[in-house]
Amino acid sequence: MSLLAFGGGAEDGSSSDTEPDALIDFTAMLMERKHECNGGWFSCGSKLQSQSHEDHGYYLGQYVLGVLDFSSQYGIDYSISYTAANVIGRPTKFPAYGDYPETFTMRTYGDWWQLAPSATQEIQAQNLPSLPTHDFIVVYFEKFVVPTEVAIFETFNPGGVVRIWAYSITKRWTCLWEAKPSDLNQVPHDSRRFAPPLKKTNIITKTLRIDFNHSRLNYYTEIDAIMLCGRTVPMRCMHQLLAPVGKRLGNTGEESGNGPIICKLRTLKFQPSCQANDAVKLHEFINNDLSKFLMDSHVESEQQKHNSTTEICLTDLPCEILLKILSYLDLKSLFRMGQVSHLFYDISTHPLLYCDLSLKSYWQLANSELLCTLARRATMLRKLDLSWCGGFGEISPTEFKKFLTQRGDNMTHLRLNSCKFLNASCIETVGIVCDNLIELSLRNCTTNPPLLNFSCLANLKNLERLDLFQTAFESELLLSMLESNRKLKHLNLAFCGVSVNMDNVATHLATYNTQLVSLDMWKAHFLSARGLQSLSRCQQLEELDLGWCMREATLGDSLYQLLFNCPKLKKLFLSAMRGITERDLMHIATLGKNLEQLDLMGILNITHERVYDILVHCSKLKLLDLCFCDNFMDRDFDVIADWSRLFNVDIKNSRIYNSR
Repeated sequence: MSLLAFGGGAEDGSSSDTEPDALIDFTAMLMERKHECNGGWFSCGSKLQSQSHEDHGYYLGQYVLGVLDFSSQYGIDYSISYTAANVIGRPTKFPAYGDYPETFTMRTYGDWWQLAPSATQEIQAQNLPSLPTHDFIVVYFEKFVVPTEVAIFETFNPGGVVRIWAYSITKRWTCLWEAKPSDLNQVPHDSRRFAPPLKKTNIITKTLRIDFNHSRLNYYTEIDAIMLCGRTVPMRCMHQLLAPVGKRLGNTGEESGNGPIICKLRTLKFQPSCQANDAVKLHEFINNDLSKFLMDSHVESEQQKHNSTTEICLTDLPCEILLKILSYLDLKSLFRMGQVSHLFYDISTHPLLYCDLSLKSYWQLANSELLCTLARRATMLRKLDLSWCGGFGEISPTEFKKFLTQRGDNMTHLRLNSCKFLNASCIETVGIVCDNLIELSLRNCTTNPPLLNFSCLANLKNLERLDLFQTAFESELLLSMLESNRKLKHLNLAFCGVSVNMDNVATHLATYNTQLVSLDMWKAHFLSARGLQSLSRCQQLEELDLGWCMREATLGDSLYQLLFNCPKLKKLFLSAMRGITERDLMHIATLGKNLEQLDLMGILNITHERVYDILVHCSKLKLLDLCFCDNFMDRDFDVIADWSRLFNVDIKNSRIYNSR
């Protein structure tokens, strides 16, 4: 999979907006990958095969040495429970099956988050593969190897892995394995050592990326460890691979015999008379056979024209219709379309096709050069998603700031989730240039030292969606942004850090952001009954996640006031709220008429009588999480399973995870 960007003709003017597209040599990259996969040191035709056994290295199995990146985790960084760091080292729980805090767990499961009021639509959704990636983790190992096996130790609800990537020594990502949709239907309800068959390759790597899709998971999946197996590589072979591409690939007859001109001639079943020496093929063709080739082609085309006088070519369609057709293409196909002809290049680079731009699905190819090319085309840019892009220095902060300066003034949506190239200067540019933003997403953008000075973001006045999931920021700057953006509808402050007092945030929301529709405070800190009472003044709330952020002994009347004043609530997550009483559960049953998703995971003293009341009165309920509610006995689980079928509600509990 690759994007193909070709330079256009010379244009008048000297400004950056009128420069021709930057030339991105993806061909060399693809040839390099082909060489790595088919003709490397470990292939059958390699001269190194004749060397001694020691020169071939030795077979090695190794576990994760460290975590480079991840998109989300259930735990928090200053805890060892359910964090990405738990994949480091050997398995600690496998082959046991169950929920263990010592494993790596991600934030979501199933499609429930996509069904919630806070759900977002993908920008340029046509770029997505059949099994899109919801989460990922990037890990590294101690030794470089040619991979022969990747084993993932899944200890709870397996079946989320959809792709395995390897980052080669030549700084290219290669997909070693990709799941088919049917693969997700054959998942055991037990722990497993998942080692799918890898693509045959000879790339050298010690870095892997694992992609996850949660849409068919019945509950949170947990990963205990990751193992990389392969044969080590002699140092001199790695030096050989790191040599310039031209020296490594050479100019073999096989490569030169597969160019576009030769392929076209083969398609036309025309074979010029020439010697076996490829160096003189073109010369002999021009001297001996070019006239005949042109004549044959002309006669054929005239005959076709005579036989098909009523045919209409695609190029005969109006430009507006062609633009509409091309608007359904993914970005890769759009770039390829530009290779067909000058006409299609002009149409495929039209600014209307780049109003919405997403490189999220092409994270492995996104770099500064590609941004430069897109800056030429996206003169009418409105929505941009660079999530997951720019790892390993592929996108420089300077090039990103240049792109924003050129194209960010009319932008309304900007998503920069897990973008490690971001620094304080980048955020400052966002605040200064992108003053028309309606949506800003900075999920998981924490750096070490902690990110960023958000003071410049106070310039933003039109935000309706702000996502700071797992991103560190200062409390005063957040309060300033809330005060400046009175139209705010969706706010995500999950894992925001210990420096933010959520009672103060709740007070500000009740004062300045009364149109709020969704609020995520998952594992936030310093939220008390006073803050919950303040949130009850946001009467348009449809979604509220308070999981793990209220550990008080009692909530008083704050939950009752919230339910009474916010009748539109569809999603309410109260995970591990120790202050929930039987009286509060009765209020949920009587006042939660519109509830569709209710999370009571880890609630103490909940009885099956209260659960039944909720199921009877909350007729719109679709999801009810009762996992790890210690008061349930074995006989209660059997009754709950019957209720799940009777009320058509997906009830999660600690013993069974049957699908609806």
